[in-house]
Order: sequence, then C-alpha cells, then structure tokens
Amino acid sequence: MKSGRYIGVMSGTSMDGVDVIVAEINDKTVTQQASYNHSFPPALKQNLLSICQGQQTKLSIVGRFDYELGTLFAEAVQGLLDKTGLMASDIIAIGCHGQTVWHEPDGETPFSMQLGDNNRVAALTNITTVGDFRRRDMAYGGQGAPLVPAFHMAVLGHPTERRIILNIGGIANISTLFPGLAVEGYDTGPGNMLIDAWIWRHKQLPYDKDALWAREGTVNELLLQKMLSDPYFARTAPKSTGREYFNMLWLEKQLTDFPTLSPVDVQATLIELTAISIAQQIRLNHGCDRLLVCGGGARNPLVMSRLSDLLPNTEIATTDKYGLSGDDMEALAFAWLAYRTMSGLPGNLPSVTGADRETILGAIYPVKNMFI
Repeated sequence: MKSGRYIGVMSGTSMDGVDVIVAEINDKTVTQQASYNHSFPPALKQNLLSICQGQQTKLSIVGRFDYELGTLFAEAVQGLLDKTGLMASDIIAIGCHGQTVWHEPDGETPFSMQLGDNNRVAALTNITTVGDFRRRDMAYGGQGAPLVPAFHMAVLGHPTERRIILNIGGIANISTLFPGLAVEGYDTGPGNMLIDAWIWRHKQLPYDKDALWAREGTVNELLLQKMLSDPYFARTAPKSTGREYFNMLWLEKQLTDFPTLSPVDVQATLIELTAISIAQQIRLNHGCDRLLVCGGGARNPLVMSRLSDLLPNTEIATTDKYGLSGDDMEALAFAWLAYRTMSGLPGNLPSVTGADRETILGAIYPVKNMFI
C-alpha cells in the first residue's frame, strides 16, 4: 500500500475556484490536514464556458486551454504547499481530476474529456500526478461517473443506518449507502449550475448568496413542470450529466413559452427545480435515515430548507458535522482515488457506473523512475 500524504485537486463544473487539499491516507483512514482555494481566472472560465455547450472551436484553442489549466492546477498545488510549509518530497502523489469540458457517456462513441495537462502539473510541482480517472471505467462500459460514491462508502458508510450522501455542485449527485446493498450513485440533475448562470446573466454576480434574489421571486409551476418533464429526470441509473446538457441553451429552450416571466421568478423556479429533482430521486430510493449534504449548495439556505420540507421524515445535516468538509469533499475523493491508483487498487464501483468490472483508474505521470 502506498500510504502517506496525497494532494487532491478539483475545480468542478461551477469553476468558481480550484479546491486543493492534503490528506494522510492509508487503508483504513483519510485524515485531511489542510486545504486551500485558488482563484479561477474569470477570463479562463468564460473561455472554457464557450466550448462546454457544443460551440465550434479549434484544436489549437483546446490545446491552449489544456496548457493553461495544467499551469493553473500546478499553481494551486504550490499555493497549498506554501501555506502548509510542506515540500514536494513530502507528497506521494497528486490526484488531479481536470476540468470537464464534455461528458457524453451515452453517445455512439462514449467519451469524457477533461482538460488540464497533467504532464505540466507533474513537471511544475515535481510531484507524481494521477489524472484521467474517468475513461478506464468507460472503456469497460461504465458512465465514468460519478466516481465519488466509492469514497463516500469508504469514509461515511454506516453498519445499520440508511444514508444518502448528496453533493450539490454544479450538478447534483447522490450516493446511496444502505447496509447490505450495493452502493448506487448518479447525477440527479442541475445543482447550482443554472442558478449561478442565471444570476450572472442578470446581475453579473457569480452566485445567489443566501438565495437572497431567489427569495424575492415566486415559483412558476408551469415552468417547473415543463423543466421536470425533461427525459433525463425519468431515466434510471446508471446515469450522469453535465454542462454539455444542462446549460443556458437548455434553459432558454424551456423559457420559450414564458416570454414575460420575470428573471427573479425564473431564479426562484430554478431553486425549486434543484430541490424537487433531488427529493424525487431520494424518494425513489425509498428514502433514507440520514441525508448528508456537501458541495456549494449545502450553503444555500433556500435549497436546504426546501429539502427539509420535501423530505420531512429524513434527518438532514452537512457532512461537516460528521468530520468531512463539504467544501473539500470532491478534492478529498480524488486524493483518495490517487492513493487507490498508486496502490494498484480499483477505484470504481460497477454498481454505480455500470462498468462490467472493477478497475484501477487513471494514468500516472511519474517524476522519478517507479520501477527501480
């Protein structure tokens, strides 16, 4: 086993920053030691958004973003090292997810593309880097996502309690941790993505802090039902989605029958879409004893209160109350996945992704000869 310190790097679909953590990991425990959030350059974010929704682009542009993101992730790692006083030699490996620009697991030729050149991350940090986590699972017929439920089971599973872990990032996803049953996990639909995009369009704000703007609006039931009729919500697992599907083009199509609806009412309805689409999936799993929430949406009081209203018989808490930072959960997961890869252990759960076997995930970018 390659026990020791690992760094996890995650920027997520929201691209609101690069989360970096360092954790001590062995076969029994994951102990977070420090975290750091590195700002995401607004110009780079807007440039990336320009290729995440199916717009035409050039290979030279994709290559440039790959280079710039590799540099950004390396800078984020260096920021964490500077904060903690750790040296590159103190770290076994970095788990770097990369920035997803397209995820199409159900197409004629399924694939998932993450940018952020891990060769640059390894070269600039002088730390072995593990990346490209999704495609090996997809090579065995899986969705390549979500990968975090395996980590959830390792650190938050309970012998008797039916738990669901809910991550509300740009996309919302759940992990079902039920005693005696195989873990399941999938994307429920939009989390913060549409909410953030809509307030940016109308207020030039990156997110709706404390849902203050949404609280001024009224949910439009007709629009809500039209959005919930999208086929994605009725699909059975395994399933995964992203910005290539739930984006502003999707929202604009939903709004064609509502030309006079005020922007603030749209914002209120998008909050309700997030809450209801999550609650519906939890009910389909026959509920749970405890719902543990992580991700940026856990700090949205309106989403959290609506989940409490919609799931009155469920104990709802953040993962922070159980010793795992909700803000750092995905970065922690990819540090753990790097540990699994470096230890020669599988990182996927076929019951989650639909792959036909367990497999070691990712590619290793070493900075020294690993075969001596």
